[in-house]
Amino acid sequence: MTVAIVTDSTAYLTADEIKNLKIEVVPIPVIIDGTTYQEGIDLKRESFYDLLAQAEHFPTTSQPAVGEWLTLFERLKQAGYDEALVINLSSTISGAGQTVAGLATSISDFKVHAYDSKLTVRIMGQLVLKAAQMAQEGASVETITHTLDALRETIDEYFVVDDLQNLSRGGRLSNASALVGTMLKVKPILTFDPETNYIVPFEKVRSMKKALARTEQLFENAIAEVDYPIHAIVIYSNNAEQAEKWMGELQTRFLEVTFELSYFGPVIGTHLGAGSLALGWIREPDSV
Repeated sequence: MTVAIVTDSTAYLTADEIKNLKIEVVPIPVIIDGTTYQEGIDLKRESFYDLLAQAEHFPTTSQPAVGEWLTLFERLKQAGYDEALVINLSSTISGAGQTVAGLATSISDFKVHAYDSKLTVRIMGQLVLKAAQMAQEGASVETITHTLDALRETIDEYFVVDDLQNLSRGGRLSNASALVGTMLKVKPILTFDPETNYIVPFEKVRSMKKALARTEQLFENAIAEVDYPIHAIVIYSNNAEQAEKWMGELQTRFLEVTFELSYFGPVIGTHLGAGSLALGWIREPDSV
């Protein structure tokens, strides 16, 4: 059985990765002041944060239309694929995965499998890359998803948000929490709850410097408890220089860890806002 690997735009893959591994990427829509953009197509990270700052109304995100999924699956079938494994961002952020699951038998003689990554951004991207490599090697969907499940258990990720207002307006935190955060200059550290998979407050720290230091401490504690190689990702919004500096410090401190730099694109940036940073990590996928 020939398996196509599909994901959404919040995996933030590079053009070369998409081309070389034959990954299909479906854009997530972002609506800004009544105009609908397709992430990664007509709305890039570089221009999004300028639009965010100028927007009269809080941007929102949507999900790809059913017809877009059906067209893609039909095209993959015509291209010779027998089935598709669709790796989506967490179902607690978007309903795209549920939509895909509902289309599992919509195309005759073509199977569709929905896989909830339970996370997003480049950490999800690592799962997608591993799946695509395995698919090219002829692995079955069952074998691929078993490997993804194992990798997913090794993932942890902490977000440091500069301003709570976006999370509040997007329904991620209460207005009261946002007000307190603004008044006290709190920089919340967020993470994915391992039981519910929702993005939740982990700790509140009084400055960005202290928040990053605390995140480093959490990282150090976590990697000390494992006996496998770690792949870590520093993720930024519109603050690339700050992220590069932080990654340099991390590389100097944790010589045994492989680091890479990635970003929050428009969809995730809509919820986290400007000035956000994150550190995520996963077992080195090639070691599985």
